Amino acid sequence: MKKLLAILCIGLGMTTYAQEFEISAELRPRFEYRNGYKTLAVDSLNAATFVSQRTRLNFGYNSEKLNVYFSLQNVRVWGDVSTLALSDTNGTAIHQAWAELMLDSQFSVKLGRQEIVYDDQRMFGNVGWTQQARSHDALIVTFKPNENNRIDLGLALSAENESLFEVDYTINNYKSFQYVWYHTNLSDVGLSILALNNGLTYLDSDEEQQVDYNQTFGAHATYGKDKLKADASFYFQTGKIATADLSAYDFALNAHYAITDNLDIGLGGEYLSGTDMNSTDNKIESFNPWYGTNHKFNGWMDYFYVGNHINTVGLVDLNATIAYQKNKFSATLVPHFFSSAATIVDNMGDEMSNTLGTEIDFMLGYKFSKDINFQIGYSQMFATESMQVIKGGDKDETNNWAWVMITVKPSLFKTSFKKEETTN
Repeated sequence: MKKLLAILCIGLGMTTYAQEFEISAELRPRFEYRNGYKTLAVDSLNAATFVSQRTRLNFGYNSEKLNVYFSLQNVRVWGDVSTLALSDTNGTAIHQAWAELMLDSQFSVKLGRQEIVYDDQRMFGNVGWTQQARSHDALIVTFKPNENNRIDLGLALSAENESLFEVDYTINNYKSFQYVWYHTNLSDVGLSILALNNGLTYLDSDEEQQVDYNQTFGAHATYGKDKLKADASFYFQTGKIATADLSAYDFALNAHYAITDNLDIGLGGEYLSGTDMNSTDNKIESFNPWYGTNHKFNGWMDYFYVGNHINTVGLVDLNATIAYQKNKFSATLVPHFFSSAATIVDNMGDEMSNTLGTEIDFMLGYKFSKDINFQIGYSQMFATESMQVIKGGDKDETNNWAWVMITVKPSLFKTSFKKEETTN
């Protein structure tokens, strides 16, 4: 009987497509103790304690010609509304809502609200640590001639609303961007190249809004063979930010070696150029990792490039990693030694040491099941007077941060089915 149906389908020109539909969820409450997180503590202010929570409901559909994904998200702090509240503070937002059209075996188009993630997430990442995370309203055209090569062309155009004529764009966001990303795999080496044209608004001398563009060009490479893994990257930025010329760069090198199946050690360094505090030139030499997952880099206490430290003295980050994992248990220790890339001066105009301080990050993890993960972390900053100059606060206070997080990500419903389509 099955053979007969197959013969009839061929005769009628019918094609069978496999399809999948899944509903999943995420519940992620996180307790935090902040006493010197992002900036140095002061004696007159007590530490902050709170529980934040991310809740997501995700719908995914996949087929040979079409992929669709929706992610509804609520972000809250426990107690931010009363127990009898009629409405939520933040409400429920659409984190992702995109469709991907598979035009043929090599070309696809993905459009809508979506996360954009490339390489190590230094320039484009989903910022998954923050409860709200990051997503873009964009269109991405992908060309994959084979399994080892891929080219993405990304386009975004931002407006506040539908208007009859041009109006100012006042949201803290890009007005537009265009980028090309290319990736290739060469045996043990992976290589990516990125070119980003980034448009930002500003007010000119007549208080009229203009858009200036800056450009980021760079490459990211990875190497992995046997017990050794390494990565390196270099980015250069040019163009304009408002009326200032931009000339900045960033380079990084990291290496990891697996001593045993359970123990991994690593050394790394990153240099992000900065602008001297005593500079009188109308020029920005501070590198900006525009849309990256910056919590992943330069210390988990987020002193640098997480909504802060932009257009300042830059950063030199030398770090080491000791990571242990066995069965469901994991532990990670990461010390950082920070210094500035440009000159720091005090309020008298005197130059200061470039040394900013040392941060120690520690995390324990336990994977209770496929859907449930526990994590606990502690970080402490040992700051210098130079750090106090650029951050404020008191370097002599105990500057620390602790957190406990539970992540629950169940698959609520999943099914596969086939659809037949007549082709003649």
